[in-house]
Amino acid sequence: MKSRASRLALSQASRLAGGELGSARAWVVALLLAAFPIGLALGGVLSPSADAPGQAEAARSDTPNLIRTSAADAGVESPQQRPLAQQAEPARQQAPPEGSARYTPIVRAANRVSPSVVSVTVLRTVSESRRSSPFDFFVPRRFERTVRGLGSGFAINDRGHVLTNDHVVSDADSIVVTDNRGRVFQASVVGSDPLTDVALLKIPAGEIPAAPLGVSSDIMVGEPAIAIGNPFGYLLANSEATVTVGVISGVGRDFRGQDESLMADLVQTDASINPGNSGGPLVNAEGEVIGINSSIFSRSGGSEGLGFSIPIDRALRVAEELDQYGRIRRPWVGLWPSEVIVDDRIPQTAVRRVADSSPADRAGLVAGDLLISLNDRPVDSSIGWELGLLDAGVNSQVRVTYERGGRRRSVTLDVEELPSNMAERVQVVRGLELITLTPSIALERRLDIERGALISEIESQASDVTGLREGDVLLFINREPVSDAQTAGELFQSNAGRGRIVVEFFRDGRQYRTLFSVG
Repeated sequence: MKSRASRLALSQASRLAGGELGSARAWVVALLLAAFPIGLALGGVLSPSADAPGQAEAARSDTPNLIRTSAADAGVESPQQRPLAQQAEPARQQAPPEGSARYTPIVRAANRVSPSVVSVTVLRTVSESRRSSPFDFFVPRRFERTVRGLGSGFAINDRGHVLTNDHVVSDADSIVVTDNRGRVFQASVVGSDPLTDVALLKIPAGEIPAAPLGVSSDIMVGEPAIAIGNPFGYLLANSEATVTVGVISGVGRDFRGQDESLMADLVQTDASINPGNSGGPLVNAEGEVIGINSSIFSRSGGSEGLGFSIPIDRALRVAEELDQYGRIRRPWVGLWPSEVIVDDRIPQTAVRRVADSSPADRAGLVAGDLLISLNDRPVDSSIGWELGLLDAGVNSQVRVTYERGGRRRSVTLDVEELPSNMAERVQVVRGLELITLTPSIALERRLDIERGALISEIESQASDVTGLREGDVLLFINREPVSDAQTAGELFQSNAGRGRIVVEFFRDGRQYRTLFSVG
């Protein structure tokens, strides 16, 4: 009859093998685990003792060695003779005292911030196409399913505001926040911004302590960096945050992602950042948050020591805008920056167009000027230019250095809000909102046309029906020219209920046509 330990090992092996003990591999696992407690009962016959390596070393050496006597020789009870549960030292009932050498700056920093870190779990509905086959006659080719996403976040005040990434919560149907004690809170989105990849969530006030916030303007390359978050989220056994440690590898990093988007002026670290860490804090050795972990550069999909974080100064500025306005007031000075290759074949950012009567026009900037710096920060790309304006904020002033004809000059520009943000919105049909395209808005959106109705917002269902998307410019409706948003609304109303209408629109430098019905 098998011993109780053997039966327990067989039960464990059955679970490890997924209950499929009929397979040869599962039986091997079962037999090995069954033999393990039997080996313990035989005094370690099936596995070498802890002393075996040292004894073998002594046998090979000609140098005199101290002879280690056994517990039995000394008249002391052998550990093997004691019950198994008593062989190990009892676990500590409390943490070591504050003065212990184990309380390193990393431990203190992690303890200071971890209570503010949360796991963010989202549910979103995705539409997918089923692969067609001869057997799909009665199955829809498109279907919807609910998928779960995960990320991290951290509280920034006692009013229930939590910072995370836009890509963590975008298109979410529901959002759940779990703190380090396992408490679960329903969260809502106060606002979210794809350009900066920052989102602001709201949970009940006073439930999660605010994280100590630092500044990102004085980050030093080489100083310790601590990434805190919930990698792989709900796959781990508990809700306690995971801590990884490295250094600040660089600041002001720009890189181009797989989707060809350009992230600019980021903090680089080699602290491990894995799926689920997105939105968690990057912390310095003082226990202050200096960034939001956002992305990694990886060939394998896992951490390879190239992690990037959004500077906390920018993130808090964005959060303030989202809290106050529910959106980002996009700054604008009236010029269209564009990357160009100069004589030495080094990419630079130049002025492509300038809007009439804009701050850039009033300051004397013209097409062809090379942009050198914005508030003493080098301008390396058009996105870097936009983020520099965003850091400055609407209703501020910026100092711009540019080069013309081999000479460098500097001017001060007033920062205004984007014209499209201030334009009147017209809802022409349910789920479709337009604004009138003006020369300033065309320059802002980098469009080569200056007439029509720009789609400022469109719901996903309306986009699926019409084939249109945000940023498209409506040019003709049933061959009637569209001069502004109001005209587009009138044409939609006059053609409602008359069958399918033909809409011609501008997208990515080309003109397209789509057909749909308006009820």
